Amino acid sequence: MPIKLENVGIAVRDLEATIAFFTDLGLTVLGRDTVSGEWTDTAVGLDGNHAKIAMLQTPDGHGRLELFEYIHPEAIETEPTRPNEIGMHRVAFSVDDIDQALETAARHGCHPLRGVATYQDVYKLTYLRGPSGIIVMLAEELKKS
Repeated sequence: MPIKLENVGIAVRDLEATIAFFTDLGLTVLGRDTVSGEWTDTAVGLDGNHAKIAMLQTPDGHGRLELFEYIHPEAIETEPTRPNEIGMHRVAFSVDDIDQALETAARHGCHPLRGVATYQDVYKLTYLRGPSGIIVMLAEELKKS
């Protein structure tokens, strides 16, 4: 059975702020909508499901994020995940210039959890806390192929 990754869905507290963060990093908004009704109740498994959504795409056209802000039921605030917790971990992006990407992230109040590391002279990478506590990994390939 052929399979491909369609997108990664992320519930956010503030859709506009999250869109601004990811579009500043280079993603493009493909579309926006407000969804509700029986089909969303069935698909998502929540009665009265009503959300604002946005689909974003990476410049290479392969990666997509679906962001959604719940109108109903009310979103449940939880503690942000930590890198060693079981479950959804992070979303990762390759960037051409990690320092420039970090400057962009900082304009949104997002900074590395600890710092920027180098992995075997192959990547410079870091984890940062994005909007709504999302863990975002940024990686710059040092040895361009």
